[in-house]
Amino acid sequence: QVQLVESGGGLVQAGGSLRLSCAASGIIVSINGVGWYRQAPGKQRELVAAITSGGTTTYADSVKGRFTISRDNRKNTVYLQMNSLIPEDTAVYYCAADPLRILTAPRSWGQGTQVTVSS
Repeated sequence: QVQLVESGGGLVQAGGSLRLSCAASGIIVSINGVGWYRQAPGKQRELVAAITSGGTTTYADSVKGRFTISRDNRKNTVYLQMNSLIPEDTAVYYCAADPLRILTAPRSWGQGTQVTVSS
């Protein structure tokens, strides 16, 4: 059974930083695609960043240059470093995993962690 447990969310002022963690069990992150999605109130869930089994990273245009996705294979954990946060980054952030569909329709999801950026 796949479990993805997010942590690291919280309240931060604009310009600040947060690092989200996604601890995985039931899968091996190094051989799966793992990503971060977010959903703001009244909006659709959107891809923020993803990393494939081969290490290729993808970012939403809105976060390029500010966010970095990485993984620690020994800890079986994926991270999202978020810098220069802006109020528009406020959302629930979800970790997702899938061997093939991480950019389109991942089948495993975490519970989400709230990120709130104040102006």
